[in-house]
Amino acid sequence: MKAGDYRYFDTRFAALAHRGGYLSATDQARENTLYAFRAAVAFGYRYLETDVHTSSDGVLFCFHDSTLDRVTDGHGVPEQLPWNELSRVRVAGLDPILTVDELFETLPEARFNIDLKAPQSVEPLARAIDAHRAHDRVCVGSFSQHSITAFRRLAGRRVATSAAPAGIAAYAYAPGLRRLVHSPGVALQVPVRAWHDRLPVLTRGLIRAAHRGGRVVHVWTINERSELERLIDLGVDGLVSDRIDLLREVLIERGLWEGNQ
Repeated sequence: MKAGDYRYFDTRFAALAHRGGYLSATDQARENTLYAFRAAVAFGYRYLETDVHTSSDGVLFCFHDSTLDRVTDGHGVPEQLPWNELSRVRVAGLDPILTVDELFETLPEARFNIDLKAPQSVEPLARAIDAHRAHDRVCVGSFSQHSITAFRRLAGRRVATSAAPAGIAAYAYAPGLRRLVHSPGVALQVPVRAWHDRLPVLTRGLIRAAHRGGRVVHVWTINERSELERLIDLGVDGLVSDRIDLLREVLIERGLWEGNQ
């Protein structure tokens, strides 16, 4: 299948609010919360990027880090804690951790780019998508080949997925192998550079090859105007940004902003 076979990609250009993004420095720490996602939707965003973990008793929730310490008033590894403890934790001292069920229910028109952060989340995510009939509203990716393969096995091709690192590496560094790599991923979601910012990933060749194969290219996480503009000129299909005000401004100027109408 190709990206065009999924309703998820029915946009000229995908503007993705990274963990909900932020509109002020005060709100910057409230990532992956219902507050952040609602603010992005109110600002016109259709596409929201998030990450998922699962509690020790099976509750799937939106959270990026491998520990609670950086952004919450809690401590420890989220997969090792039950939901009754996690539900008392506050992000930035303000917001409860958001479950995926609540996210799907509260924002029924939004679309979600979801990064599987741990293998424990594969089955709960597949079940949640089924339960909410959210197949057309989700694109799933993972840095783990094992996790994304397991998810595809459960979801089939009803849910769009992005290419895992091995597929991206073939597109970026081994042009001769591109025809041999048959990743079901219909999106290449990549940084501009990798390996401590020393190794280029995004090139015109990668974009051309992706487009020939019916794939889209999304780039993360871009927060500078000059880089947003450069990547649009390069021909990417979507950008992930924390600076949702700046990304919207640039896309409006380029005639690419669609918003959540």
